Amino acid sequence: MMSTALADEDDPILTTREAARLLGIAVSTAQQWIENGVLPAWKTPGGHRRVRLSDVSALLRERSSMGAGAAGADPDDFLPDAACALPGQEHARLLALRATGLVDSETEAVFDRLTWLATQVTDCPIALLSLVTGRRLWLKSRIGISVPQAPREDAFCSHTIGQDGPLVVPDALLDTRFRHNPLVLGEPHLRFYAGFPLIDDQGFKLGALCVMDSEPRRLREREMRALGELTAIAAEEIRRR
Repeated sequence: MMSTALADEDDPILTTREAARLLGIAVSTAQQWIENGVLPAWKTPGGHRRVRLSDVSALLRERSSMGAGAAGADPDDFLPDAACALPGQEHARLLALRATGLVDSETEAVFDRLTWLATQVTDCPIALLSLVTGRRLWLKSRIGISVPQAPREDAFCSHTIGQDGPLVVPDALLDTRFRHNPLVLGEPHLRFYAGFPLIDDQGFKLGALCVMDSEPRRLREREMRALGELTAIAAEEIRRR
């Protein structure tokens, strides 16, 4: 039988406020749903309501099937893909990403300014603000690339959110992770990548702000710092949603 500790790790316990945020509703609405039995919950000895992540996920899927999906995004985007899932709480990360309402949303000047600045401070021809769903990389803002998305298995940013700190690839052809990548062997023939993860207020890495080039290169310390500061601004904007 699974221990309580293992059960909590695989299916985390959430507060009402955390559940409301993932569902994209007000705390008062979440409390009503709990009282009406729409969202299963229980009381702690101290009288606080607690909810299982799996129940929040089930409710999100139910609402999606009724046409209440966030920003019109495909519900499958927020289900972990066995081929791409990160260790740990990938399910919770995807729910946090869904709660932002950003996936498949319209372009916004605030993010376009940041990608433009990223190209200026690094002199890279390509800059992206990406969101990593369960199956694809979706670009909220992009400069130098025409396509709005890519399969997650081909995305450099998927590797960025799987580690601590920035990911820098000076020459993709010399990196065993990327040398056979279709984005390296074909258009846009990527050779250089530098990206910082976009981290929300719960510590989930939702995507990345990155720059790329078709030539091998390295960024100077001040360029890396500037890219990190722009990423922090983007993350702060997302947290306000």
